[in-house]
Amino acid sequence: MRLLLVNPNTTASMTEKAAVAARAVASLGTEIIASTSQMGPASIEGYYDGAMAVPGLLRELRERQVGGYDAAIICCFDDTGLEAARALCDAPVVGLCEAAVATAGFLAQRFSVVTTLERSRILIDNLVKRYGMGSRVSVRASDIPVLELEDPSSHAIGKLRAEIERALADDGAEAIVLGCAGMADLAREMQSIYGVPVVDGVAAAVKQAEALVSQGLFTSKRSSYGSPLPKPFAGVMQGFSPAPELPDRHMRDDGTNL
Repeated sequence: MRLLLVNPNTTASMTEKAAVAARAVASLGTEIIASTSQMGPASIEGYYDGAMAVPGLLRELRERQVGGYDAAIICCFDDTGLEAARALCDAPVVGLCEAAVATAGFLAQRFSVVTTLERSRILIDNLVKRYGMGSRVSVRASDIPVLELEDPSSHAIGKLRAEIERALADDGAEAIVLGCAGMADLAREMQSIYGVPVVDGVAAAVKQAEALVSQGLFTSKRSSYGSPLPKPFAGVMQGFSPAPELPDRHMRDDGTNL
């Protein structure tokens, strides 16, 4: 199977880091296609960055859609543009946060998500509650700007470790979720140091995407994630105007799922 890993920010080194983590856990026969958005912010830290990243994300998904992938992974722990991507795509689309907290829920009753900045903590806390895990999860910010994770000379790892230690001591966390795609290369090391499960969202999303594809599942187009209706878009968004499409291969003529 072919999994498209889309980094919705424009930093190619982060894409490559995530691709390495994805390929390390992918099953034999799974091809990871890594893609970096060509428009938008260099990193995604909060709601504004996330909104500005969505058009570039959707362009990558659309341009690679025809015969290009069996499932897609949005490589940002904020699950940037996840709902819009599911409306665009027939193939399953998996977000890092949703996949990671679901995975951690199999492993521990209580766990903590350790992310980057406070503005991201609030966003992720809202996501966790939406995913039905609010009573089991604490979300912590380690005061690390995302791009510092790309700088070996920064103090990012020390800050991350300090916050993990606080989560274990103060939250009663039984497992840790790393709340940024830029931390994908640190999960095994942190697990070895602290002796609890440490979940990386990239790895969790790859295994979830493989499971969905292997079961022959797809994104429902019945209602919530129905394909965008054809209509004109204006200004700089003109190129994103949905075009009339052939009936979906998973739908009956009356619009219900097969």
